[in-house]
Amino acid sequence: MKKHPPRSLAALLSAQLMLAACTATAHTPLPPEPARWPEPQIQSWPQAPAVVRAAPNFQAPSASHCARPIQTREVPGWPQGQAGVELRGRTAKSASAEAAAGSLAAPAPAARAESGATADAARKPASPSFAPPQPQRQQQPPQQIVTAGMVDDNADFTSYLAFRDRTRVEHRARDIRERYLLEVKDARGRGISDAEVAVQAPSGHAMWARTDTAGRVWLHPNAFDPSRSPWYDVAVRKDGRQSSGRLQRGQKSAVEVVLEARPAEARARLDLVFLVDATGSMADEIDKLKATLRTIAADVARLPSQPDLCFGLVAYRDKGDAFLLRSHDFTNDLGAFQGVLNALHAAGGGDYPEAMNEALHETVHNLSWRGDGATRMVVLLADAPPHLDYGGPYYDDDMLAALGKGIKVFSVGASGLDKQGEYIQRQIAQYTGGRFVFLTYAQAHHPGSGPGRETVHDVNNYSVDTLDRLVVRLVSEELGKLARGS
Repeated sequence: MKKHPPRSLAALLSAQLMLAACTATAHTPLPPEPARWPEPQIQSWPQAPAVVRAAPNFQAPSASHCARPIQTREVPGWPQGQAGVELRGRTAKSASAEAAAGSLAAPAPAARAESGATADAARKPASPSFAPPQPQRQQQPPQQIVTAGMVDDNADFTSYLAFRDRTRVEHRARDIRERYLLEVKDARGRGISDAEVAVQAPSGHAMWARTDTAGRVWLHPNAFDPSRSPWYDVAVRKDGRQSSGRLQRGQKSAVEVVLEARPAEARARLDLVFLVDATGSMADEIDKLKATLRTIAADVARLPSQPDLCFGLVAYRDKGDAFLLRSHDFTNDLGAFQGVLNALHAAGGGDYPEAMNEALHETVHNLSWRGDGATRMVVLLADAPPHLDYGGPYYDDDMLAALGKGIKVFSVGASGLDKQGEYIQRQIAQYTGGRFVFLTYAQAHHPGSGPGRETVHDVNNYSVDTLDRLVVRLVSEELGKLARGS
């Protein structure tokens, strides 16, 4: 038998160490790689939901302040050079008269009667606000009581799904039936507000969001991912720090991600936009908003956080009117903002739907929203649904973008809002984390009956208050959730 020469002790130890290293490599699992922030791949917009989109269709909020004069942008209601032709059933005389009234002035009485009152008669019972201004109108009390109800469709999600199932109206479909709650917290368990969130499927489909003041956001995978992926990488970042998690379908209903980030500033920052349908049938509501704006601003300013307030206004009508939309970017000059609101008058219209799509797109994408932890809210006041036949932009794309920018929409349904309008307003509010608010009356079908608790909308278990106090309450609840430093 052939004998092998004896090995040295050093050689034996070396061989054992190599074997142990190989065994550890084979059986010890490697730590998972952190979720990567989706890199830009496709920049074009809009895109069909079936197209993989690995870059957001919006710019992140980045303005540092709103200490600026009022900046106004207006989109006319007719193509340049076509104001003299008949548009949407309105005569050249009425269109020209309304244009001559000036971009910030009230339309002439004849133009208001021709362009607004006739077409809007079927939308809402006539009220004295549609008549030409009368001298005694100035002697009326400056503020009228307006009551409103409110429902939180995310809090009572089962009832909301039942409402969607039984309401058959034309709308832009987004499947939100399956949802998951994402909570972003620091090591002490405090919610991290305004943290950026990216959720990406293995297929590449992605969505973006920002956490609300409580550090939470609702995720609806089917609304952005037609591939129905079984899992999603979740990346969260703020203040230059990033963390990650994984959303596994059908397992936990909530996902928690821990992120070390600084708490909110002691003084909250609030960007508040009034998005208003300014067609003829909205005269009453616009007058009431004018009368209550200072009360709302004063009450918000007295909240414990004494918020740094920025106000914005986007008014819209429709094609064929003096303007399609008129936007006033954020300012902290309440007096100047009250001035542009006072100059807004209801007129125009024609058919029932209005240019809400275009106005929501303007609000989400073109206003100077502040970054760095601001709270962003929109109060949408309307009595009609958007046009779905103009070819875009579309409200469902922009409600997804609003969630990505951390903008909550609180939809306010005015008198005359039909089932389609209610459905769409609730869609926008639910997806962005807002509430559905609706005006209430002593007699539901008669807005002239005065304030009360009745409504024609498909809601249950709603609370009622005056509209100005309700807006202040919504703001107070949002700002009250902010976790601040010790």
